[in-house]
Amino acid sequence: MEDILKNEGGEPEDTPEIGAPTTPAASEPQPPPGNPRMKWYIIHAYSGFERKVRESLESRIRAFGLEGRMGRVLIPTESVTEIRNGKKYTRESMFYPGYVLVEMDMDDEVWHMVKSTPRVTGFVGTGQQPTPLSDEEVRQIVYRVADSKEKPKLKIKYEKNESVRITEGPFATFTGVVDEVNEDRETLKVMVTIFGRSTPVELEFGQVEKVLG
Repeated sequence: MEDILKNEGGEPEDTPEIGAPTTPAASEPQPPPGNPRMKWYIIHAYSGFERKVRESLESRIRAFGLEGRMGRVLIPTESVTEIRNGKKYTRESMFYPGYVLVEMDMDDEVWHMVKSTPRVTGFVGTGQQPTPLSDEEVRQIVYRVADSKEKPKLKIKYEKNESVRITEGPFATFTGVVDEVNEDRETLKVMVTIFGRSTPVELEFGQVEKVLG
């Protein structure tokens, strides 16, 4: 599922935690009582409008009287800790921007209701046929949400003209100045002085550290 979802949408937006369990699921994911046919599906939404889509779906489920055939609407989030100006900030960020997970007993009425929801562009699946997530894929998402609450992912912000020390690769121990920052790819272009000449070196965020002081 990672291959289906990665590189869609933009930079994850800040969003409040939605439906996240407090511990990883240890057993098979269970549908809500009363409808054992419910499965999880992925819908594609305009990036940046995931929360609006969730709100619209929840409202339309009630308006169309589909509570028995539609369950939870989930935007998976993870805790991200950023270091800015020497201070730590923890926020909730979507790890599948542009996607919303919906639990439903799929039929034509449900399909049309979801598909016609504003800012929904379609379902993830083969051709026109939506493909439900497997139990293993559901467990992986639930575990990732729960695990991120226990161990927030560290994300360090880099800025142009900031001094950094290279920690890996052929230029390890060299210091340089950040010339460009690519947040999406998590890479930097660092200007390093080699044999008296300033040379650009492209590095991943994890290959450098800030020079403090």
